[in-house]
Amino acid sequence: MADLLDLKTQNPQNAPQVDGNLLVAKSLSRLGVTHMFGVVGIPVTSVATRAVSLGIRFIAFHNEQSAGYAASAFGYLTGRPGVLLTVSAPGCVHGLAGLSNGMANTWPIVMISGSCDQKDSGRGDFQELDQIEAVRPFSKLSKKARDIKEIPDCVAQVLERAASGRPGGCYLDLPSDVLHQTLSESEAEKLLTSAAENQLQLRELSSASVNVASSEVERAVSLLREAQRPLIVFGKGAAYARAEGELKKLVETTGIPFLPTPMGKGLLPDTHELAATAARSLAIGKCDVAVIVGARLNWLLHFGEPPKWSKDVKFILVDIDKEEIELRNPEVGLVGDARKVLEIINREIKDDPFCLGSSHPWVEAISKKAKENVVKMEAQLAKDVVPFNFMTPMRIIRDAILGVGSPAPIVVSEGANTMDVGRAVLVQTEPRTRLDAGTWGTMGVGLGYCIAAAVASPDRLVVAVEGDSGFGFSAIEVETLVRYQLPVVVIVFNNGGVYGGDRRTPEEITGPHKDDPAPTSFVPGAGYHILIEAFGGKGYLVGTPEELKSALAESFAARKPAVINVTIDPYAGAESGRLQHKN
Repeated sequence: MADLLDLKTQNPQNAPQVDGNLLVAKSLSRLGVTHMFGVVGIPVTSVATRAVSLGIRFIAFHNEQSAGYAASAFGYLTGRPGVLLTVSAPGCVHGLAGLSNGMANTWPIVMISGSCDQKDSGRGDFQELDQIEAVRPFSKLSKKARDIKEIPDCVAQVLERAASGRPGGCYLDLPSDVLHQTLSESEAEKLLTSAAENQLQLRELSSASVNVASSEVERAVSLLREAQRPLIVFGKGAAYARAEGELKKLVETTGIPFLPTPMGKGLLPDTHELAATAARSLAIGKCDVAVIVGARLNWLLHFGEPPKWSKDVKFILVDIDKEEIELRNPEVGLVGDARKVLEIINREIKDDPFCLGSSHPWVEAISKKAKENVVKMEAQLAKDVVPFNFMTPMRIIRDAILGVGSPAPIVVSEGANTMDVGRAVLVQTEPRTRLDAGTWGTMGVGLGYCIAAAVASPDRLVVAVEGDSGFGFSAIEVETLVRYQLPVVVIVFNNGGVYGGDRRTPEEITGPHKDDPAPTSFVPGAGYHILIEAFGGKGYLVGTPEELKSALAESFAARKPAVINVTIDPYAGAESGRLQHKN
């Protein structure tokens, strides 16, 4: 035995070897990755298998698009980059959906794709594509590991860059030949240690303390103090920054009404007395000073321009990205992490406090308008309309979700009418409990988001409220729900098509294919609930309030994969939801 040990010492080539697949897995594990999402195949199956053996949970999907949406949402919910693994070429292209969605929403995501052998590049190799060029518009940083020794540092760089500054997408390319290269365990360990040290240095550089000029903070607070009609608006950037504590302090110290963007809902409860959501038009149309925290003045906020906003409104922008502030040219721009900047603002206010009070004319106006609108909406919601419109089942779903208590379910929503009505009716009481089509208005995110939410927050029930069109993009992933036994209840508003039934005028029904279904139409009465039953999940078909209440009670209590197929009047909705003017 001693002779054999001496032989190994004298012949290092006989020492245990680490191949590229294992080194990728070791790099991810060493650098803090706990979950991966993706679709395996040539040449990355072994990467996934090795990652699982090292304790990383791999969630295998049917389609890279859904896996990418899951990775992007996981990054948002956890604050750590979601990792998407794809095969080469077609897999990479499909994965661009998730990578680009992460960039648009500014969520941290890293896409890792296999690629063809480097020596065969340009010769028509299996699934050959210049993937570095393909991902360029959707990536903050793209790296290609051209040798096994480059793997650990490449992994460290993309993980760190994805989460630094304004979060977003990064890409790592792994050629097949690199994955098959080997090196010794000792050399691998040196590379891993060096990469971890480099990542730590990069993190320290990117997490430097916020250096906001005190004069700018004083100016912002002065504007708020002197404002007659101030408003605080916050978005998912504030949610990502975990700024809810500082937001609560700012709102309740100053008495200023607040308005969340759709995924900002829940940072402060929708039921808060200063919530202006139900008086949105008044709040943004009449405010004279608006603090925008972790939200962009894009289409969701009407670009901060008249006629939705007053032409005289003064904006105070709090954003992690200096370029975003320069683009919008606000009255005051405060660059930095939302939570840290708000902490500085709150300290400034503490030295000379002010509070509008419930009797302030602006607060009274917002409160009065909000109550009036809530009364109007509740009158509509109180009616049991059968066949279902959108309001009746949404009220029943709202009450069932609120009945769960805390921890509140995470609500995933997509669709035109379904998402728009749900945004107004469903109530968020806790942070990061709403995921929807987001900045890009992306349809097809539903099941991917559901899976990410269930994995990231295993203590919460996940409830998807989907239009039948939105559900169709990723419906096959109900098998993934069943395979991993995730606590997800998918509610499909089945109105037989995109926006509903055939909306064409008689003049539009003409030509040689006039007998074809309308471009917006699906098969009437589709049995979406049967789809999940094919894989062993629970399906429900409902068309009355009693049936829906029963299905919700049973599925929520079971916390098992389920699909509730809700039959909706095909003519109950409006084309394009609230964006008719853009169609």
